[in-house]
Amino acid sequence: MVIRILSREDVRRALPMRQAIEVMKGAFAQLSTGQAEVPLRLSLPVEQHNGVTLFMPAYLSADDRVAVKIVSVFQDNPAKGLPLIHALVVVVDAETGAPAAVMDGTYLTALRTGAASGAATDLLARQDACTVAVFGAGAQGRTQLEAVCAVRPIQEAWVYDVSPERAATYAEDMGERLSLPVRVADAPAEAVRGADVICTATTSSRPVFADADVRPGTHINAVGAYTPQMQEVPTETVLRARVVIDHRKASLAEAGDLLIPMQQGRMGKDHIHAELGEIAAGLKPGRVSPEEVTLFKSVGVAVQDVAAAGAVMEAARRMGLGTEVAL
Repeated sequence: MVIRILSREDVRRALPMRQAIEVMKGAFAQLSTGQAEVPLRLSLPVEQHNGVTLFMPAYLSADDRVAVKIVSVFQDNPAKGLPLIHALVVVVDAETGAPAAVMDGTYLTALRTGAASGAATDLLARQDACTVAVFGAGAQGRTQLEAVCAVRPIQEAWVYDVSPERAATYAEDMGERLSLPVRVADAPAEAVRGADVICTATTSSRPVFADADVRPGTHINAVGAYTPQMQEVPTETVLRARVVIDHRKASLAEAGDLLIPMQQGRMGKDHIHAELGEIAAGLKPGRVSPEEVTLFKSVGVAVQDVAAAGAVMEAARRMGLGTEVAL
């Protein structure tokens, strides 16, 4: 058996953001049209070390692709100088069941999460959106900004993080990478008040901005809160937004941004307008007016990893990337 091993740099070279966004649209469309097998991810708490390890398998029948991602989120890692998230993706040959590749999943997770927000922004944000506010200056926050800039004519970005030093580094790095003015906000309101697109990529358990600061016509990508207890978006904002999710089953099990308002009795399941894949497949409309607030709530679905890993595999074979190892 021969398996291909792909590093972070291999993954980055194999799947540019613009291509990743289109790959995500296809993955979500398959998910919402019954062409995917996606068990709810298995969550393994590691409370002694303030972490959790998740196991996320999926099969995309239209693409005939199988993969599983193992991803760990350990809250104490940044204080140790380590990434908050570590991940590995194993690609399985759908015809034979043989392992075909192992690749860095840490960057792939950030890439596919950013690309999902890019797809949502492309389908839901106003065409003239030109200012972005990003909450969270980590790896996820970087691909969020990159993805939004890939689909809208962004002229200015703001970043807010609980660590001013991390935000300053983010602003310098992303400004140089995207040739864009990226400014550090001293307070959430400073970032939000002028934003056409807001991206939240934090591990916060309470809202990171105030509803009163969100302008009509704003689009929000909320990707950080992935448990029922976590909440990045104010309940009032959720209630006045057209809400689009990545996966109904997963969102109703894990998305605190939605579950908390439901538990408070302030909204029902019928407030969810659509899955993103339903809009990508043309089954439901996206934005219907320039004034409405749209919200894409994502908890992350394994089809994203399968689709991205499959695209990486194809490109890696074509470009001769990675190292082949006989097991």
